[in-house]
Amino acid sequence: MKYAPTDRRKSMACWLKTKWLLCFCALLLGNPPAARGATGEIIPFMVGNQSPLVQIYGLPHDTGADIVAPGGVQVALLQDLSSNYAVGSSGREEITLDGEMYRVTVAARYGLSPRWEVGLELPYIVQGGGFLDGFIFGWHNTFGLPQGGRTTAPRNHLDYRYRKDGTTLLAVDHGTTGVGDLALTGGYQLVDESDSDSPARLALKGKIKLPTGDSSSLGGSGGADGLVQLCGSRQWGSFALYGSVGALVMSKGDVLGDQHNPLAGTGSLGVGWAPVSTISFKLQLNGTTPLYRDSALAEISSPTLILTTGGTVRLPDDYLLDIGVVEDVAVSTAPDVSFHLGVSRRF
Repeated sequence: MKYAPTDRRKSMACWLKTKWLLCFCALLLGNPPAARGATGEIIPFMVGNQSPLVQIYGLPHDTGADIVAPGGVQVALLQDLSSNYAVGSSGREEITLDGEMYRVTVAARYGLSPRWEVGLELPYIVQGGGFLDGFIFGWHNTFGLPQGGRTTAPRNHLDYRYRKDGTTLLAVDHGTTGVGDLALTGGYQLVDESDSDSPARLALKGKIKLPTGDSSSLGGSGGADGLVQLCGSRQWGSFALYGSVGALVMSKGDVLGDQHNPLAGTGSLGVGWAPVSTISFKLQLNGTTPLYRDSALAEISSPTLILTTGGTVRLPDDYLLDIGVVEDVAVSTAPDVSFHLGVSRRF
């Protein structure tokens, strides 16, 4: 089967962005007049690329430049539901990535001192055929949009498969659930100008990912990874700019080991606007250099780039609710669409 670029992705993403925007506008209009003009801190989305071949590595999910206060704890529950569908071929290779992934991550950070913090991230991963195919088909039929090849594939089906030179190098065709790779995190505050008129922060952060997940079902990579990144942010009133740059060092692992790059670069860039203290709107890009080599397929050897659109709502008792829709800007290097929900609080 040949890969066909899909207009479905664009139409689906536009509809979802409109839906979330209307929700946020309703919340904004419902705020009391006294809250208008107040400024809230804008924090990055804790998202990552949920492609089956990418999410198994220790890429950053938290690109914030803040450090938890001494003795304080930040706890976050992250949920990502992703629909993968990409089919590609070249003269020597064939790949199919068809399935849905539900990933729940518990993340915690503890402040050791005014500049140091430690933490951990533990994901639980559910992979299967899912349920979004019928919704996507119905949406496209209603508005006469192309299905992008999905009509020729089994509905709600899981099939992750890669063949090269006649040899099957990857084959996952049954649903799985289980704990993913545990990651230990840390951070050091380099700059903290949070008391200035335009608060700015700069932090050095790191991660060590351990092979606790099942690599045979893509619940993990089968190897250990190390990440170092520099995270920065600055806020001018109700507007903010934030970003990060880093390097990921990976051991060989069990997944496409002969084609796996041992080193990859990572980066993020985001902008935010907080019209009131309880709501902020955000756009965020996350990307990596290729994680694999020796392939003509975008799903394997191309740089990845995703765009998250949405925002944050501050709930009672200082809980923060992140709502985002993630698109594959670099087509075929990430899921067609992912839905992100994150709840966090500092104690």
